[in-house]
Amino acid sequence: MRVAFFGLPLAALLLERDGHELVYVGLCRSEAPGTRRLRDRAITRMQPNLDSAAEVTAIADAKPDLIISWFWTKRLPSTLLTIAPGFGVHPSLLPRHRGPDPTFWTIDCGDPIAGVTAHVLEAEYDTGDILGAATLVVDPTWSAWRLAKKLDTPSIALMRQIAMAYAQGHPPKRVAQNESLATLAPVPTDDDLELDWKLSATDLARRVRAASPYPGAFAFFGEQVVSLLRAQPTDRFPRALSVGEAAVEDGFAVIRCGAGALQLHEGRIDNEEGETPLSSSKLATLITSMTAPVSIA
Repeated sequence: MRVAFFGLPLAALLLERDGHELVYVGLCRSEAPGTRRLRDRAITRMQPNLDSAAEVTAIADAKPDLIISWFWTKRLPSTLLTIAPGFGVHPSLLPRHRGPDPTFWTIDCGDPIAGVTAHVLEAEYDTGDILGAATLVVDPTWSAWRLAKKLDTPSIALMRQIAMAYAQGHPPKRVAQNESLATLAPVPTDDDLELDWKLSATDLARRVRAASPYPGAFAFFGEQVVSLLRAQPTDRFPRALSVGEAAVEDGFAVIRCGAGALQLHEGRIDNEEGETPLSSSKLATLITSMTAPVSIA
């Protein structure tokens, strides 16, 4: 089967290993593993401009039987999607968490089950009919970064499975997405990432994990902005603290929340000189250096 591929090179190389013929390869990252093996081929384009009519014509002239997107970071234009059937694999269980950052929102929402979904490519992101899915139980200690890594293997396996089904002339049955269950997963804003101490410690611990290690959920410690990378809820905190006040308990910095308190284990200060890591002891020292109990909010 002749494939026009868009995304990360590892998936393209695995499709080729499965016996498919790559007739066009659009790569979205110049430094991704496998790029060297594809870069010098005549069919390969680095970050091609798919809004160019000439580029779309070149893809059409390659006569692909199937268009496959795997971690392509831009919208594939509708003019391209008329050339051949196409599908992509999204790192969530569609229609939940449509959009560019599903792993952040999977962790932030406390979803117990995550997964990947193969879907028909449409002009609107992540809205096409579902072709298949695979699920994964979410470890409650995972960050969004860890979840994304855990989803790579089932995502590639599902992509290869669906591609082979098309090649064998038996594409999967298309199942329309249930729009009433759709949720969005945009890139988190600063408003999302700034910790609101009126929320429960459980909610805040999830947000820290969702944003760790980058971009990082953050808070103001006096005039200093600190990104928190690891934290956990605790019932051990001075009861005199008001919401948003901090103290040191059992050697850890703790901050009173809307329900419970957040115990701080690891953080980071970002400035023009670079990054300064903060261990739990350094976070406790930072709190101690301020007037205790101190308002963090």
